[in-house]
Amino acid sequence: MTNNILTFTLDNCLYAFKVFKVQEVLVYSAPVKVPCSSEYVEGLINSRDQGISVINLRKKFKLPVIDTDSETRIIVVEVAKPTENDPDHIVTFGAICDSVQEVLEVEEIEIEPPPKFGNNISSEFISGIVKKDDNFIIILDEEKIFSDEDLVKKDNQKN
Repeated sequence: MTNNILTFTLDNCLYAFKVFKVQEVLVYSAPVKVPCSSEYVEGLINSRDQGISVINLRKKFKLPVIDTDSETRIIVVEVAKPTENDPDHIVTFGAICDSVQEVLEVEEIEIEPPPKFGNNISSEFISGIVKKDDNFIIILDEEKIFSDEDLVKKDNQKN
């Protein structure tokens, strides 16, 4: 089975989200700050007439924070968060990355399980790793990155 992944960089490493979870890629624009949010939540942006919480992946993964530049992008990702009333509930988040690279096709058999140690980021956020050419690409698990904790804070902000 073939998977399409969108590759992007963080701290000179290649990461990816599954393409079917990506709604769009936006040129970086500064989010509106929201009080009382987690350190890694940068704020809100407007996309398709919808307010979207934006998470700084560098901060979430405890990587060095750098200034944004012309390559900085916000990847808008759809995350399944079923509720009691709506088992098909989808929440949309933005993820700030250093740059977006390309969409790649990878075979399921090429995807290895995440390593248990030796990562800059917690293995709980990784769904797999694939080697392309001489590069390793870390495929992220968006369901775990955009956690229920983020949803609770976002929901509290609406009140």
